[in-house]
Amino acid sequence: MSLRWPPADASAPCCVRWACSRGHPLGERLAVRSRDPAGPHERPILFGPLESTTVTASRLPCPIAPALAAFAFVLLAANPAQAEEPASADDGGEAGVSTTASISLGEGSNAEANTDAEGQRWIDKFPPEPMMLELGIYGGVFFPSPIIELFEPDLALPDQGRKQFSLVAPDIGLRAGFYPLRHFGVEAEGGAMFGKLREGGSAQMWHARGHLVGQIGLWRLTPFVVAGAGAIGVASPRDAVGSEADIAVHFGAGLKFFINYWLLLRLDLRDNLTNKIGVGEGVTHSPEILLGLSVTLNRHEDRPLRDRDGDGIPDRDDMCPREPGPAPTGCPPDADKDAIPDEDDACPDQPETRNGYDDDDGCPDVVPEEFASLAGILEGINFDTDKDIIKRDSKPILDAAVETLEKFPQVHIEISGHTDSRGGYEHNMDLSQRRAESVRNYLVEAGIDEARIETRGAGPNEPIDTNDTSEGRANNRRIEVKILTH
Repeated sequence: MSLRWPPADASAPCCVRWACSRGHPLGERLAVRSRDPAGPHERPILFGPLESTTVTASRLPCPIAPALAAFAFVLLAANPAQAEEPASADDGGEAGVSTTASISLGEGSNAEANTDAEGQRWIDKFPPEPMMLELGIYGGVFFPSPIIELFEPDLALPDQGRKQFSLVAPDIGLRAGFYPLRHFGVEAEGGAMFGKLREGGSAQMWHARGHLVGQIGLWRLTPFVVAGAGAIGVASPRDAVGSEADIAVHFGAGLKFFINYWLLLRLDLRDNLTNKIGVGEGVTHSPEILLGLSVTLNRHEDRPLRDRDGDGIPDRDDMCPREPGPAPTGCPPDADKDAIPDEDDACPDQPETRNGYDDDDGCPDVVPEEFASLAGILEGINFDTDKDIIKRDSKPILDAAVETLEKFPQVHIEISGHTDSRGGYEHNMDLSQRRAESVRNYLVEAGIDEARIETRGAGPNEPIDTNDTSEGRANNRRIEVKILTH
């Protein structure tokens, strides 16, 4: 068996001639020959033994070059080119027009020429995103192996009804893909190959398959690899090759080009592994070249971005998502950077002192002594043993706290309860929380807004003295007040 293929000389015509001889003891050999005037040369490739009749194929147009050329043309058309200004006579150059395209992904002047108004390089636009869907169509060529076992056996027919397919079959189909990660996805494909028989007639082939996709999903040009399995079959009248289906494994590589957020071009080079003629003879290879167009769904660009303050800056980029403001931060003007807008800031050139006292006026201040005395341990707050009931002798201390809180209505506080280490841990945590809530309830009943008070049970976790003595344990049983800043 010999195969003529175009040599390095581009002027040589591209054609293929198969000559299969019967009964060769070492099997058939595939030889690559050229029509180079200097003389033919060949490289044998060993195939398994065949039982076949001699057939001859007609001339075959080369399918790979047009597919690659079309894909390259689209890529070059999408890449912005930099045109140099024509030289003028005043500059000492010859009159005329001269333009030069500059395509570069590196740094420097060429890289700047390939950026848009926002400074983004063309290759960085529209990269794959997680949770993206792809739906597309494809077309190409399928090269069925001359020793593929794809026919319906019939012992009453010569060679059991086997006939060879022509070398090339047009290939069309649909695909759907889901990419949970920008670098990984799964796809399903179904297609038809419109095959011809070398002895005349047609036999339509088909495939249904799925595969895993791994891709470098960082740019609009995305290299990828695929590997998967499925079925390949033929559906034709019995006087052709009948109907048959076999398991097929496939793998390959390719390149995606994202035209925009919703469209992509794709080139696939595949190899399909199917059963070879004969029992236990192994597998044979049927290459495939596909060029496809897909739409992408579920991109972030498809969904309106949330903008709660309506300032035109999405919440994800807005440092103040609830307050309208100009770009780039989305925050209203704040000259002293104290997080209080200038329009609400009594001291727009001086930052607020965050100490819990007048923290909303935007001015530096010092906490009044009376206000500061509220913070810390509330000495004299006592409870019944192992209970959250406040003793009567504690009421004057709490009444003084009420007066201070009424005098400074902007103050927010945290009340924390503490115990010694005796008893169970969970019990002490619960007891300390209930005691803190008892103090809060007393203040609320005296007229303090409940929203100004938070409570916390610390249990035995924050001792200020030893738990080995009765005096130390008494010191650890306490109520503390902390002034909250906001």
